[in-house]
Amino acid sequence: MVAPKVLLSKKSHDRHLLSGNEAIARGAIEAGIRVATAYPGTPSSEIADSISEIAREAGIYMEYSTNEIVAVEVAAGASLCGVRALSCMKHVGLNVASDALITLAYTGVRGGLVVVSADDPGCWSSQSEQDNRYYAPLANLPCLEPSNSQEAKDWTVYTFELSEKFELPVLFRTTTRVSHTLAPVKFGSIRKRQEQGEFIADVRRFVMVPDFARVRHSVLVKKINSIKEVSEKSPLNMIVREEGRIGFVTSGVSFNYTMEAIDALGLEASVLKLGIIHPFPENLVKEFVGRFDDIFIVEELEPYLENAVKASASSLGSCIRVHGKSSGFLPRYGELSTTIVTEALAKSLEKPVPRNFAITIPFDEIQGSLPPRPPILCAGCPHRATFYAMRKSMKGEVVNCTDIGCYALGIQAPLKIGDLLICMGASVGAACGMSKVQERPTVAIVGDSTFFHAAIPGLIDAVYNNHRVIIVVLDNYATAMTGFQPHPGTGITGMGIAGRRVVIEEVAMGCGVEHIKVVNPYDVKQTVDAFRRARDYPGPSVIVSRQKCSLLATQEKRRRGEKTIPYKIVEESCDQCLACIKVLGCPAIAILDQKVVIDANLCTGCSVCAQVCPNNAIEVS
Repeated sequence: MVAPKVLLSKKSHDRHLLSGNEAIARGAIEAGIRVATAYPGTPSSEIADSISEIAREAGIYMEYSTNEIVAVEVAAGASLCGVRALSCMKHVGLNVASDALITLAYTGVRGGLVVVSADDPGCWSSQSEQDNRYYAPLANLPCLEPSNSQEAKDWTVYTFELSEKFELPVLFRTTTRVSHTLAPVKFGSIRKRQEQGEFIADVRRFVMVPDFARVRHSVLVKKINSIKEVSEKSPLNMIVREEGRIGFVTSGVSFNYTMEAIDALGLEASVLKLGIIHPFPENLVKEFVGRFDDIFIVEELEPYLENAVKASASSLGSCIRVHGKSSGFLPRYGELSTTIVTEALAKSLEKPVPRNFAITIPFDEIQGSLPPRPPILCAGCPHRATFYAMRKSMKGEVVNCTDIGCYALGIQAPLKIGDLLICMGASVGAACGMSKVQERPTVAIVGDSTFFHAAIPGLIDAVYNNHRVIIVVLDNYATAMTGFQPHPGTGITGMGIAGRRVVIEEVAMGCGVEHIKVVNPYDVKQTVDAFRRARDYPGPSVIVSRQKCSLLATQEKRRRGEKTIPYKIVEESCDQCLACIKVLGCPAIAILDQKVVIDANLCTGCSVCAQVCPNNAIEVS
């Protein structure tokens, strides 16, 4: 990542190497934002992280909100007072925020409000690869999609202007490759920020009871129709190449793959690149596609552009052949690449694939030639200790509903903890339902950040309906999976200052849970005993397994100049039972030259393996 203070540079026309996420952060700074909110989630996290690093110096209020809907609501509150605000999240986060966002389209905003949705084609770090472009027509909001870091920065600035001109929130859709790819970015000037705002009441506009909402809906339709005229003429929708008898319509990162594929195959082709994808520039597209017999639509995930192009071209009465997802030209799932687009295009045009772009060895064969390396919990991870205690105490008698976080990796052998994973917070609700239709106990596993994000309503439901569920909160003091951002349980805010720490067990007690136990998972005996007691409890129980993430703990030790004292195998006591490997599975323990060894460079000194060993063959070095 670029040095955070670079994003505050007042030297316009300077060029810096930025990721798409850092470029969005810089664009927001140039646009003069006063408030930034987010719930961290890959591939969007670095936008908020970048702003958080410089927020106090920049005079920006930044917060990691409890969840995405709160993030949008906080940003909206600031916007309604007339200041500019940014809210960032990953694609599934927009599902959480959509309730507020769709109604905000009706009320409109005053200061510019931009909502960034970072989609994840290929499910690199997500439970789905949904296409959030569809939120734009659903909510009747404009949506822009950049293809590189420079556009991410420039278009962020433009998006705030568009938002203020039409008094609407605007969606800014990126994808993983744009979010994380580095490219040179030319800086612009920083707009003078409006520091203070004031909310001016307008009940008919801002209070969405049915009578007022019906009127505001008609206002919204008029606004989006006006923005359609902007879209038709906007330089963000541009013909970037005009030659030959083949036409392409594309947007976002898919534009890059398209241009590279055309060059690789030596084609003469015309390309229409769309930056504003909603409202769809129907007349521009109609005029463009009418010139060709064959139109290729290159886009990731759903046939969003394809369907819109077909609708636009339908009135031409010609036999234009549209090649896209529906025709099988490109798959309707997964992330695209230059190779995929080049091969698909070569096949459609019956051209040979250039050697540099041909996949000569099937991917499954490549995988088969490499040693398997599945993602696993880190050495010394407190979650591993918790899961070991769960297995030892429950003995396979329970259903484990897990949740969104690095602890989902508990499904890997040998722990194999995790029978259901839906979305953030769903572990608790699903466990409640299961508890009513089966006899065996049901466990809900949720992380500390996820607990605050979405699990509390389920917890209240468990208390209210007396569900026999064990809710295990894995408190490792961070939103660890997305980059160690703070949350209400850490007591640190997005501004990097101390706030009031919200204590998980106190929240559970306040919700009415009567059986609560806080354990240190590195104390195996204590943790096993806590699970056995919870297993036998007739109502809802909460176990808070609290221990700092091993990566954070190691970093803190290094900053203090402390050394980690690793554990070692006592060879004369080890009978090669392999319990440390087959039952615990810590990656710091391995077999080398037919002997069990502990890698001192990986070992964090958590001591769990020593407690698991039946022969007392593991001790401190």
